[in-house]
Amino acid sequence: MPELPEVETVVRDLRAAGVIGRRIRRVEVLHPAVIAGVTPRTFVRRLTGRRIAAITRRAKFILFQLDDGERVTLHLRMTGQLHLLPAARRDKHDHLRLTLEDGRVLLYHDPRRFGRWQLAGAGANQVDALGPEPLEGALTADAFAARLRQHRRQLKPLLLDQTFLAGLGNIYADESLFAARLHPRRRAHTVRPEQARALLAAIRRTLAAAIRARGTTLGLGEGHFASPYRMHGAFKLKLKAYGRTGAPCVRCGTPLQRLVVGQRSTHVCPRCQPR
Repeated sequence: MPELPEVETVVRDLRAAGVIGRRIRRVEVLHPAVIAGVTPRTFVRRLTGRRIAAITRRAKFILFQLDDGERVTLHLRMTGQLHLLPAARRDKHDHLRLTLEDGRVLLYHDPRRFGRWQLAGAGANQVDALGPEPLEGALTADAFAARLRQHRRQLKPLLLDQTFLAGLGNIYADESLFAARLHPRRRAHTVRPEQARALLAAIRRTLAAAIRARGTTLGLGEGHFASPYRMHGAFKLKLKAYGRTGAPCVRCGTPLQRLVVGQRSTHVCPRCQPR
């Protein structure tokens, strides 16, 4: 699933490509399941002719602000991708097309069709319920430590809870806990203030490095992350924990272990991250 760095990469690419300011000339919903909250016909009517005023990110959501005040949210989920093409194409996994006034096509491609487009006013808006952004200065180390003390949950599931912290997913939770030397099954309320500071710093370093590497692409097959110009993220080459079961720890040489924590595959060093 695309996490914060991958979604941030998509948003930055769309901005750099000059999508902001372009009018949407045509909207084609090729599979109705990718539209949430309204009918495809209503979705098409509300977007056609509108100009894209801004493109931003909130957690793992891409937000399109239109010139009439309408806001469209997109969650890529497991395998969703946005491709920016010079013209339309036909592919069985293409489910939505936005043709811009300059002829380019913003194409939504999703082999598993888990992603959703939604008008902000159509039903419950998940964006409003999200927790703080980990890269924003408003989340101080003291505030983060206080939030941890309020929960008796295990660290890994809590970090993946988007109402607790916005944007973190399985890959970067593993990497951050490894960097902070904290076990994913540690109870959040037992984390000391200095450990909380180290964890927040590790989360921020990990996310910033992943954004610089344009995200993580784990494989070359269909459904793995690719940016709007079909470029792959290079952070896979820098992973120290995630997916490295049996490989030696980069710090101590101990073979890394795979656990299941909160029903999610999790990778730890049993020596550097004691229970």
